[in-house]
Amino acid sequence: MNRIVTFLPLFLFTLSMFGQENDLQLEVKPEFFRTPPDGNLIQPTGVAVNSQNHVFVFNKGNKKLLEFDAGGNYVRSLGEGIFKDPHGLRIDPEDNIWTTDLEAHLVIKMSPEGRVIMVLGENGTSGLYNEGRESMLFFKPADIAFASNGDIYVADGYGNHRVVRLDQHGNLIKAWGEQGPENGNFDNPHNVVIDAQDRVYVADRNNLRIQVFSAEGAFLESWTHVGKPWGLALGEDGFLYMTDGDAEKILKLDLKGNIIATFDRGPGNGPGQFRAAHGIAAGPGGTLYVTEVLNWRVQKLMQN
Repeated sequence: MNRIVTFLPLFLFTLSMFGQENDLQLEVKPEFFRTPPDGNLIQPTGVAVNSQNHVFVFNKGNKKLLEFDAGGNYVRSLGEGIFKDPHGLRIDPEDNIWTTDLEAHLVIKMSPEGRVIMVLGENGTSGLYNEGRESMLFFKPADIAFASNGDIYVADGYGNHRVVRLDQHGNLIKAWGEQGPENGNFDNPHNVVIDAQDRVYVADRNNLRIQVFSAEGAFLESWTHVGKPWGLALGEDGFLYMTDGDAEKILKLDLKGNIIATFDRGPGNGPGQFRAAHGIAAGPGGTLYVTEVLNWRVQKLMQN
């Protein structure tokens, strides 16, 4: 009996320590962003950070693309009158701003100053998958990512369930995938990121997995243990951060698919809680930004 009493506290202590080691320690900065009085955030979906640590937020309000400085102060709005249904937002290594629009079926590239310098797709015209795999028309494109050589990858997510690869000038190279559960197919490829080795990570949201491909689109592996991936971001620490907008949590993964840590305060509207955690961006020093569609806000979280 004494041996059992001695063993149980040690066992419980070990479990407790294991749980702590797997908790993603994040300090929440409530109400960090100071929006202008005439520019409240409405259903924000995309967030991105540029080289100056300025944060850009894409939302469905009257000012759809907003820029904030490193202190959370409002700087300006961009693209007035351009966007219909904002969704994806990324910033490339030259600080160009890229957006996807679900209703317009467009991918738009803007200069750091906010001038449109490339439009991919046709405004208001969707291209159904069965009209041709190599169609340059998108159907509710969800996200974009960039390879080291400047190639562009579009998660043509809600309608065509494919990934489209283009060169830096917007010329089509190839497309792969269609709706289905098989490896290399998708059910709403919702986010896409590319690592330093040009491996392509796709948040295959409705198939409950992250799929990994080579730069050429060859299937490498599938991670089916991560929950329901909504947003993906690669941190400067080399880890992949994922939002699960159903479970309302953040996962930190290595590039082999191992879950390193989890941030989970449950659903809600308190600090560190989420309602439809959608887009995620990784800034300097392990800082994370998460958009919430239902709470109409963006939270800043800092790793301890």
